[in-house]
Amino acid sequence: MKRGLLKIGLASIACGLAVGSLAGDTAPTRFAVQADLTGYEEVPAISTVAKGTFDAWIDTESGQIFYKLKYDGLEGTVTQSHVHFGQMSVNGGISFFLCTNAGNGPAGTQLCPAPPAVVEGVIDAASVIGPAAVGIEAGAFAEIVAAILNGTAYANVHSSKWPAGEIRGQLH
Repeated sequence: MKRGLLKIGLASIACGLAVGSLAGDTAPTRFAVQADLTGYEEVPAISTVAKGTFDAWIDTESGQIFYKLKYDGLEGTVTQSHVHFGQMSVNGGISFFLCTNAGNGPAGTQLCPAPPAVVEGVIDAASVIGPAAVGIEAGAFAEIVAAILNGTAYANVHSSKWPAGEIRGQLH
């Protein structure tokens, strides 16, 4: 009886290992991330009626991030929006632009529309600008994707009233 149970147990372990190795071979290449943007997530926190959402679909196979940013109710004029590398409650450097009205983004960066607004676009390795000071070099698409999937990136919308950012949301 004990030998029969031992054989069944070993067979179960072998099947589990086989399934585990197959799962490793077919790791997902597409991920969805989302954030609700509020002033309360800014560092320091901002009391504002503004709100927004950021939705992204990451495709590691094609090396692209498809995104949709929505914002409304900003108390200042929209100046720019980015995804930053940084954990919750910490300000971090810019990884890539979503839009800008400040003329400071890479060539081809779209303008930020007045609220209520929807901004859609595609990010690839050429869109990633850093931040090199903390290990994400320009063009390091895989590194910023790893940070996003780890929860160490946030979307931010900046305004004339709140230049450091009026609304922010940690990507998850």
